[in-house]
Amino acid sequence: MVKTETYTLNMGPQHPSTHGVLQVVLELDGELVIQAIPHMGYLHRGIEKLAESRTYTQFIPYTDRLDYVSSMGNNWGYCLAVEKLMGITVPERAEYLRIIMTELNRMASHLIFMGSLAIDLGASTGMMFGFRARERILDLFDMTCGARQTYNYIRFGGVSVDIPPRFIPELKRFLADFPAMLVEYHELLTGNEILYHRLKGTGVITAERALEIGLTGPALRASGVDYDIRKIEPYGIYDRFDFDVPLGKVGDCWDRYIGRMEEMKQSARIVAQALEQMPEGEVMTKIPKVIKPPVGDVYHSIENPRGELGFYIVSDGSTKPYRIHVRRPSFINLQVLNETCQGLLIGDVVAVLATLDSLMGEVDC
Repeated sequence: MVKTETYTLNMGPQHPSTHGVLQVVLELDGELVIQAIPHMGYLHRGIEKLAESRTYTQFIPYTDRLDYVSSMGNNWGYCLAVEKLMGITVPERAEYLRIIMTELNRMASHLIFMGSLAIDLGASTGMMFGFRARERILDLFDMTCGARQTYNYIRFGGVSVDIPPRFIPELKRFLADFPAMLVEYHELLTGNEILYHRLKGTGVITAERALEIGLTGPALRASGVDYDIRKIEPYGIYDRFDFDVPLGKVGDCWDRYIGRMEEMKQSARIVAQALEQMPEGEVMTKIPKVIKPPVGDVYHSIENPRGELGFYIVSDGSTKPYRIHVRRPSFINLQVLNETCQGLLIGDVVAVLATLDSLMGEVDC
């Protein structure tokens, strides 16, 4: 064979599958990927540094802008860290509302994953089906806090407002309809021979390598590692609920896809239990009007849709955090892109990117 030289191809930041603001520099030998180096920073807003010039309360809306398709979890993770630092306890009803909202948001996030995976691989119908169900979840958020994407709903000491009277009937209708929707998604996508062959055996990440590089969330569990913070270190009241943690066997794109589809089923199961158990009562405890945590530092993490979302806060005793660092799962998970794509074809890079499910607002914090 004639020896050929490799060449470089920029995939993004305008490529549809990089979702606008990620650049992947591909070194190619024909269509074979030698390297796939992610270049970030096109969406950088300096949120961690902005926190240092805002009060603790003023920073809550900024957390919405991290993983902006699962903002409820961002609010909750940050509030839990500050509450841990200050020793604030949350009313029972508020604990249940936090669970309901974040698990619904997990479902909405995974529906976007399903739809964007489908459209990235050329099946636009999957996106329409995913957004159809997601809209019903966003309707529930809208009727509660008046927002559909950036909520600022979970606050220190509880939640901003109680749910309106029509929330529970609408949620029960959605939960009753969702199993049939899930069957429809599996018939459309899981049973599709082309999707199966594009994902099965592609982008394998072994359990050992996943642990070495710090993967968390569905990307880690797809490799067979049973690690879910809701089970390992239950926060809130997760220890009161019965749910399963879906695990993969191979760690390929297919396992990462199936894992998230199964997670939606488990989230619906948690929400149904929370609805049944939720007591009446207050949704906000009494907290100081001016939030001034004691001098010290704290780290708290939660299981967000993309993995372990953690907030490390250093307090100097003033009304503003001295330092904040966010452990962003999308940023950590993106580290594995290069080695996972080596030896694949250009079209396979799209599948790997889609199943890693990175959210650039969180990567470029």
